[in-house]
Amino acid sequence: MIFSVIAFALMSSFVKYLSDFNVYQIVFFRSIGTLFFTVPLIVKNKISFLGNKKKWLFARGLLGVISLTCFFQSLNYLPVGTAVSLRYVAPIFAAIFALIFLKEKIKPIQWCLFFIAFVGVLIIKGFGADVNYIGLVFVLLSAVFLGLIFVVIRKIGPSENPLVIINYFMVMAFVFGGLMSIPYWRNPTSIELLLFLSTGVLGYVGQLYMTKAFQAQETNLIAPIKYLEVVITILIGAFWFGEIYNSWTIFGILLIVSGLIYNIYVKQNDTK
Repeated sequence: MIFSVIAFALMSSFVKYLSDFNVYQIVFFRSIGTLFFTVPLIVKNKISFLGNKKKWLFARGLLGVISLTCFFQSLNYLPVGTAVSLRYVAPIFAAIFALIFLKEKIKPIQWCLFFIAFVGVLIIKGFGADVNYIGLVFVLLSAVFLGLIFVVIRKIGPSENPLVIINYFMVMAFVFGGLMSIPYWRNPTSIELLLFLSTGVLGYVGQLYMTKAFQAQETNLIAPIKYLEVVITILIGAFWFGEIYNSWTIFGILLIVSGLIYNIYVKQNDTK
């Protein structure tokens, strides 16, 4: 999981560094780096590219493209650590959507924890340093669609190979990003091209090691480590981009992370 969070933190930081490029071009190159791994692995293992639940796979891919585009767009307006932190409110939306569509129950203490996390968002917006309203809207939209993705993946269930799910997402990102970037296309330098493709590689590595982590240990032990990504991106933002995080921003981030980590323990204990 530590390898995973480092990969995701670096991916977000590279995207931040490339923010002079149009977001659609970033989405396009992000997909190429991942497809470099998924397509050969699907062919090697003789897995069907189309999968079984095509409707839900398409929905997951579409929602993924929207969420990814909104998140990358938010990095044009927000410090990288703040954007990553705010995107972590996605489990709140996931729980609400699961309540509506899957009839999963939410315990009263979970509502309290979600409220604490949401107060963290309000504190960051109200008192945090350099929190742009447009960036806030984009990152919260990303979190909403990410919450929907969790529900769709539950609907897909274990019947689909994870490679197929990721591949649908990346193929749609490739097509969408490629077409939308045509009017804004700018040829990257060799270094920029390397960073572009690295975002896809890092995204794949992050997904791979996160999956391995959850397969190796219980969720309630592994999931909280995921929030190290917030700490790492804040450090990268401060030292690489010279971003400023005041005490209110840090306090808001702590509320978000602590509320959602404790929610993981509540859910895991409820299932035992």
